[in-house]
Amino acid sequence: MELNLTQKQVQTLSPQMMQSMEILQMGSQELLEYIEEAVQENPVLEPEETYDKQDEFSVLRRKLEWLESTDPQNRYYHQQDTEEEDSPLNNFGTVQDDDENLYYYVLSQLRVLELEPEVMDAGVFLVESLNQNGWLDEPLEALAAGHGCGPEVMAQALEVVQSLEPAGVGARDLAECLKLQLVRRTPVNELAVRIVERHLDALSKSRYGLIARELKASPEEVRAACDVIRSLNPRPGTGFAARENLTYINPDIIVVSFPDHFELLTNDYYFPTLNISGYYTRLMKESDDSQVKDYLTGKVRQAKWMVKAIEQRRSTLMACAECILEFQESFFRKGPGHLVPLSLADVAERIGVHESTVSRAVKEKYIQCSMGVYPLSYFFSRSLGPAAGDEAASPDAAKALLKKLIAGEDKKKPLSDQKLCELMSAQGCSLSRRTVAKYRDELRIPSTTGRKQYETSGAF
Repeated sequence: MELNLTQKQVQTLSPQMMQSMEILQMGSQELLEYIEEAVQENPVLEPEETYDKQDEFSVLRRKLEWLESTDPQNRYYHQQDTEEEDSPLNNFGTVQDDDENLYYYVLSQLRVLELEPEVMDAGVFLVESLNQNGWLDEPLEALAAGHGCGPEVMAQALEVVQSLEPAGVGARDLAECLKLQLVRRTPVNELAVRIVERHLDALSKSRYGLIARELKASPEEVRAACDVIRSLNPRPGTGFAARENLTYINPDIIVVSFPDHFELLTNDYYFPTLNISGYYTRLMKESDDSQVKDYLTGKVRQAKWMVKAIEQRRSTLMACAECILEFQESFFRKGPGHLVPLSLADVAERIGVHESTVSRAVKEKYIQCSMGVYPLSYFFSRSLGPAAGDEAASPDAAKALLKKLIAGEDKKKPLSDQKLCELMSAQGCSLSRRTVAKYRDELRIPSTTGRKQYETSGAF
């Protein structure tokens, strides 16, 4: 047997570097929980409570007042903060009130009604059985058997639940949901009710001529009734938070828009400021017990690394956000449809770090602007090749162009996916027909058949 001795260099990650990378990729809630656990485990760390930062809050509140004027979507939440809470960002991007929950919203209406006890119990059971759309998935007989009451009692309870808000709640299918909303309107559009009961399939294909013939109505009346139906909400529960999955999103970065520039704010006010305990630092220096000294030395070193890693996370996140803002300024000024292609490598090169660092920095981080709250990963999009004006096209821009072309088409002769593909290519956005169809589906735009409006005498 022959033994050989070789020498080589191997790069390894220190525990401190691994901790820094872990903290960098943590979302806000995860980091807050990590800090709370660290404070419990390390006596050297002393958190400074957030309520001691009133001066910072007042400055942030004034800046948010500027944001309010440019952010219609969040004005309601900001007003709620101003009137009820001291924390200026308490409700931003979060679900806080029980009345935003479909279950509590419907149940609160049911509880004030004077009903027989068995009907009330059955009604509560129905409310608990609603899915996220506000519908009932099971037949009435199965619900009655599951609750242990008679079908007659459950039918009475269903009638009560379906009379509550939001209109359409408690429906068992699409036709019933739309009909429940139509009969609430005054006066009731009887033609729209009949279309919902018998001709939803024809309506989905815009076959107005067929509907007019079947119901012996004029084409104008049918079109007006169909417009009313399309204004209804087929999923009355979607405006409420799901009971099982309440989503709390605290934006990490806030973009404040001014006429001539933008300003970025870090939303880290709810993180406690971590200080190194002066008492334990003195004890470490003055103690004659070697075990105590070694223990405190390790804890102080650990605390300093953690404080440094959190500050590095903040600075890296801010650098990435500033770079995204610079590249995607058109989006922040004009809104969706104006994203330009951007890669992790572009940001990494600009701020002088590795791509993996950028990937960790933007993971599960959110930015709030006048258009709403978006994940930072939303602003990274691939290039679809050169477009008109020497600018590269992105999927976001391609979808905006697709919507524009379909909006301007002749509804009697809607554009096919192949024709849309050719028109987009002529405007510098080259896509395959399959990609055009994919983007159209993502935009929830019907196919050519679904968009076609037939002549009044028309073909079926």
